[in-house]
Amino acid sequence: MPELPEVETVVQTLNKLVKGKNINEVSVHLARIIQRPSDPDEFCAILRGRSIHNIERRGKFIRFLLDGLVLVSHLRMEGRYGLYQSDEPVEKHTHVIFHFDDGTELRYKDVRQFGTMHLFSPGEEFVQPPLHKLGLEPLGPEFTFEAFREQISPRSTKIKPLLLNQERIAGIGNIYADEALFRAGIHPERTADSLTRKELLRLHEAIIETLQEAVSAGGSSIKSYVNGQGEMGMFQQSLNVYGRKDMPCNECGQLVAKTVLGGRGTHYCPSCQPLKRRKVRR
Repeated sequence: MPELPEVETVVQTLNKLVKGKNINEVSVHLARIIQRPSDPDEFCAILRGRSIHNIERRGKFIRFLLDGLVLVSHLRMEGRYGLYQSDEPVEKHTHVIFHFDDGTELRYKDVRQFGTMHLFSPGEEFVQPPLHKLGLEPLGPEFTFEAFREQISPRSTKIKPLLLNQERIAGIGNIYADEALFRAGIHPERTADSLTRKELLRLHEAIIETLQEAVSAGGSSIKSYVNGQGEMGMFQQSLNVYGRKDMPCNECGQLVAKTVLGGRGTHYCPSCQPLKRRKVRR
């Protein structure tokens, strides 16, 4: 957490809150959040006097588009942004503060302290870590069925871990992989090279539909996720399998099962997602 829908919701919220604001100063209270440049004082100096022109998303990353500069922010497990008045008390675990010339502040809070920030010249961020190896954008125009099949179909990897591979498809995490596979009727332990064209078509469509519906609902507040205005997402009320172990399937009534794949808890319905033993396609 957060995954693509949650990050997209944060981006949409930040555009409403801070787009067009001018940065007077930046305060860094935890140096390791700042990855590029390595010196937090240099980071603060470079940002001083810049304006925020737009905020965009790439996979699970946030891109702040500034004057001749791009700030790439990764929320990781529990990073969050919030807009405050400068005279409001600073909460514990607030590690970076962007002070604006209108008396407001964008504060980055991260209890787990896993988040990161990188600064780049425009365009450079796509050829440098951490964005340089990201795969297809599942809500972008490049996510055609043929592009999806090329990334997925030839591989003997189990389909659930493959969907989580950010170098194949960017932004899908544990929640939405489980939900898309359920919607497509595909068992998470099926190997990618055993899926028929019809099954791949269903999965491609299921990924897009699941993510679009989650974005519309503001994401899923499973743990501590809230958007930039402190609001919870509501998609968790529509989850079919994730987090529903031993609860009746919404479609058939059989109890939802849970296993572990690639170190990740994996939820599925044994009836709606049977583990078919198919011959590998040649």
